[in-house]
Amino acid sequence: MAANDTKDADDLIVCYAPTMITTNGIWQGDNPLDYSLPLFILQLTLIVIVTRIMVYILKPFRQPRVISEIVGGLILGPTVLGQYKGVADHLFPLRSVMVLETMANVGLLYFLFLVGVEMDIAVIKQTGKKSLAIALAGMILPFLVGVSFAFILHSSDSIMSRGTYILFLGVALSVTSFPVLARILAELKLLNTEIGRLAMSSALINDICAWILLALAIALAEHEATSLVSLWVVLSTITFILVCFFLVRPAISLMIRRTPEGESFSDFYICLILTGVMISGFITDAVGTHSVFGAFVFGLVIPNGPLGAVLIEKLEDFISGLLLPLYFAISGLRTNLTLITGALSWVLLLVIVVLGALGKIVGTLIICIFYQMSMREGTTLGLLMNTKGLIEMIILNVGKDQKVLDDSTFATMVLVAVIVTSIISPVVTAIYRPGRRFLPYKQRTVQRSKLDGEFRILVCVHTPRNVPTMINLLEASNPTKKSPIGVYVLHLVELTGRASAMLIVHNARKTGQPALNQTQAQSDHIVNAFENYEQHASCVTVQPLTAISPYSTMHEDICNLAEDKRAALIVIPFHKQQTVDGGMEATNPGYRMINQNVLANAPCSVGILVDRGMNGLTRISGNQPPHHIGVLFCGGPDDREALAYGWRMADHPGVTLTVLRLVAGCEAEQATATTYAHSSDDRVLTVETETDRNKQLDEEYLNEFRMRNVNNSSICYMEKKVNNAEETISAIRSIDSSHDLFIVGRGQDMMSPLTAGLSDWSECPELGPIGDLLASSDFTSTVSVLVIQQYVGGLHGDGVGTPDSPGMLNDHFSQQLNRRPPQQRGFSPQP
Repeated sequence: MAANDTKDADDLIVCYAPTMITTNGIWQGDNPLDYSLPLFILQLTLIVIVTRIMVYILKPFRQPRVISEIVGGLILGPTVLGQYKGVADHLFPLRSVMVLETMANVGLLYFLFLVGVEMDIAVIKQTGKKSLAIALAGMILPFLVGVSFAFILHSSDSIMSRGTYILFLGVALSVTSFPVLARILAELKLLNTEIGRLAMSSALINDICAWILLALAIALAEHEATSLVSLWVVLSTITFILVCFFLVRPAISLMIRRTPEGESFSDFYICLILTGVMISGFITDAVGTHSVFGAFVFGLVIPNGPLGAVLIEKLEDFISGLLLPLYFAISGLRTNLTLITGALSWVLLLVIVVLGALGKIVGTLIICIFYQMSMREGTTLGLLMNTKGLIEMIILNVGKDQKVLDDSTFATMVLVAVIVTSIISPVVTAIYRPGRRFLPYKQRTVQRSKLDGEFRILVCVHTPRNVPTMINLLEASNPTKKSPIGVYVLHLVELTGRASAMLIVHNARKTGQPALNQTQAQSDHIVNAFENYEQHASCVTVQPLTAISPYSTMHEDICNLAEDKRAALIVIPFHKQQTVDGGMEATNPGYRMINQNVLANAPCSVGILVDRGMNGLTRISGNQPPHHIGVLFCGGPDDREALAYGWRMADHPGVTLTVLRLVAGCEAEQATATTYAHSSDDRVLTVETETDRNKQLDEEYLNEFRMRNVNNSSICYMEKKVNNAEETISAIRSIDSSHDLFIVGRGQDMMSPLTAGLSDWSECPELGPIGDLLASSDFTSTVSVLVIQQYVGGLHGDGVGTPDSPGMLNDHFSQQLNRRPPQQRGFSPQP
């Protein structure tokens, strides 16, 4: 018997056959949409497809995924699709609502559990009173706005008391969505800034307060007829929280301690915890509080560490990718914007949006001024605290279920959440740019770094394989008491799944905790190796960090950290590694994209290290056989930077330096003169002028280098005249076998006859013609190569010099046009 819908007077009664779960097939005349399971599968598929399309459409506008999911629900709901009665009745009939909402709430249950697992209550203690003050100030004013509008919107014939109505509306306006805020901050690259950490800790406090108020509101809504019952609900909820923290948490900690270090948790333990989520939800629902509150508290009691990481890894993709969109879509399906009728309703909606947002901004701004923060930072923080999403949707849905909010008010508040959250990212991007927070600094290059000051290097590492050569390179950089080396080691990890991008600062920890996962194990290995180097080296300080970010934006983390730490040089691994037979193979195409983006956007000099071991894994020291380092000098700012770095290394007792200068012969000079004579292009004339300036600076710097090292037996300087690329290759081959590391400049002019033709078969133009030649597996299999690009500023003052487009990375001619004249850089020879 097919299901049928009947309507009797004011109450809507839905009747259906409980046995109609699965169909016998269309060949037997069954309509799949009359049966629960195929209908649910079709609905879930539609919801996922529509929400993903909206994510794709709204992504260029910097909209968080929750907005796309709510808008997708609005499209499928009565606002858009519901206007076509026949389609809506077949795809989303009333009899299917119970199944949809049940599955959506199961997904919500586990998602709130994961949110609790990811929260670290210790963050509140670290940020102190400032976060608490910001959170409370950001709640009080919007709550008062909600109270004011509650008197206007509350109907006198409503079955719900005005006090309960006020509580729901006030909490809905004053709440900040912690999970959505985390993702917005990650997308804006503000998560690891001071304002980002302050916003996260304040939102965490706000969320906890909102949960307490929501539990109180639910208790009053369900049992307001009997004040004694409401008291019992509150006491039962408090008892549940105490049991979780003082009985369940120690039991889970015991479970963790019984799991041997390095071993995975048993399926029994994982199943037990997942069952505990359901039991917690059942208990809080049974005592009169919403079930998601129990799941959230149960997640909070999971200790930070390996167990939480395992649970997140197992559940996150399925819950957040499939079931959570179902909940937001349900909110959209329940929202009918056509009920907001009349000019007065829309004016009231606009007033609520403006006053609710202003309440948070003003409240936050007052506290920020009290703590002597700037107006721009206070306004940005106030905007971020306006983030709506998950928690507000829960509050609104509970309010609708409890008959606190009617359909019109519910639709109004959903639209308020969508509007307020959608404007946050664009406005914050416009008014707050974290790049402005840095003051310009002069020591952006090796050449300009002071020999009597700290030399700061940012070392990027993908895997533990990159570590030994990086350590050898650091030791060869000659740390001394007069010029110590500050090393910032950045482990680059690709962001996968739903987790937020983050920057982890590793402190010295000897906790004995097992690694959370393979990524954590690699980080621990890398951190331990560099900390061991720091202990055994002198005049070296190491600060290890881990950047977890998509490869497409990872260069922003690298460049921001380099500018924040005032680094003079970024060293990043080449995207290829040496194979057993001596060849070079690509490890990950994402690595190359990172390198290209760093070269285009770096705030300091950049070195790409082609790792061939630097002649073993042992650390360079004065009592070992000397390591031979060669610098190839053709001319230009990049080659001067390479020479400056080699010059610094030459003072190390375990290093010998060979500088090979390739000088243009008569034929090369004639070819260059002919090229310029036959060209009237203004750009070529500009390059000619730039070339003359560079030649003058090259001569000055080389003369200074030779004069100061005339009696230094560890330095060998030689010049060879070459007329074409073949002679250049021969000159390099004559010395390559006797060296462990070549340092070369990247940005040679492609019009130079010394390298003409090399770019025709170049595999990696980002290394420059000489660097690409040395990195080729056909050229050598024993010498590591460091290709250096000197920071020379840009066309916009002292900011980061960036080409107009990524394609310019491969265009050395255009790159030379973008260089500022050397005289404007305040060049001074290194003493």
